[in-house]
Amino acid sequence: MKEFLKLYLDAYKGLSVPAWMLALVMLINRSGAMVVPFLGVYMVNHQHFSLTDTGTVLACFGIGAVAGNFIGGWLTDKFGHFCIQVGSLLATVPLFLILPGLKDIYSMSVGVFILSMFSEMFRPANSVAVAHYSTKENVVRSFSLNRMAINLGFSIGPALGGFLAAISYSWLFYGNAVAALLSGLLLFVYFGRIKDGSHQEERTEAENGREGTGLSPYRDIPFLFFSFLCCVFAICFLQLLSTIPLYYRVIYHMGEAEIGMILAFSGFVVFALEMLVVHIAEQRLSVATILIWGTLLCAFSFLVLNLSQGIPLLYFSIFVVCLAEILAMPFMSTVTLRRSSVSKRGAYMGVNALSFSFAHIFSPLAGTRIADHYGFDTLWYGTVVALVFTAAGFFFVMKYMNSHH
Repeated sequence: MKEFLKLYLDAYKGLSVPAWMLALVMLINRSGAMVVPFLGVYMVNHQHFSLTDTGTVLACFGIGAVAGNFIGGWLTDKFGHFCIQVGSLLATVPLFLILPGLKDIYSMSVGVFILSMFSEMFRPANSVAVAHYSTKENVVRSFSLNRMAINLGFSIGPALGGFLAAISYSWLFYGNAVAALLSGLLLFVYFGRIKDGSHQEERTEAENGREGTGLSPYRDIPFLFFSFLCCVFAICFLQLLSTIPLYYRVIYHMGEAEIGMILAFSGFVVFALEMLVVHIAEQRLSVATILIWGTLLCAFSFLVLNLSQGIPLLYFSIFVVCLAEILAMPFMSTVTLRRSSVSKRGAYMGVNALSFSFAHIFSPLAGTRIADHYGFDTLWYGTVVALVFTAAGFFFVMKYMNSHH
């Protein structure tokens, strides 16, 4: 037990104070992230949209995310990560307040698109900020710390959101607005005092030995293929935010509070285990091996949904999804960071974020339509097949990038 505790604490050693503050900003923001996990349920139950119409609106969230990540990556290279993060967080506040007043599919689609565009501009800027305040030795753990904050927030947000939704869905949007405001103000107050320090970025890159390819990410063909595989992984994984809550509702007849609790469980698992698992994995396994195993675990988590029935199985499945997320996602960011140079870092992080944004489009579109026309069993089996092929793709592209970098 003593050795386990020491190993757990070692995972946090050497992380900078700004890295912890970035994690705190993320924790506050994500603790109020109640809208997205319940957006599908909100439109089906409260707005009485069809499954297909709900998928269309959720796809508009993805389209806005694509635009936001592309613009955010470009603006970050131009103006720095601080301005873009603050601007993104504060711009979403009035948008969350407007959204409950939108009642039809067309206005909802436009509103969700604009909200997503501004909120997702934050992602590449935040990734660049995490890299900026990291060293070669702790960069993976810095990304994991940030994701740990996201998942702790995600364990709080949906649980709180489930109870607020039982009172009024409008409170979900108001709560999200308050969280965005508080996190934006904290980021502005703390990081506004820190000098821009472009010389520090040059020093950090020299220390880390991260010269990158020098290419634009849009001309780096192996990296684009890697990003495509990340996108396929994310399309499958993001069923967690679109069709899986609907699956709980339709097949298991769960209420909003029960759905919120199982989603909160997933956030807690990642919060509790990510730093430890990442610390052990990066010491003992190659990045390629970690990505492959993470992808195969994700496939297994969907497979078990078709093998048996029962609430305990749902918790087991989501626990395995969490392990897959822990292994795969921080190292996707690390591969992107190592592939980039400082001058192109925002663009590279933008492309990495774009892969998830495209997934936000295709995941709900494909998931809701397959579930609607062919049933959830077919959807889960199809997801398993896609993830197995993705694992094989990671094997080949990582082997190529390692031998040509």
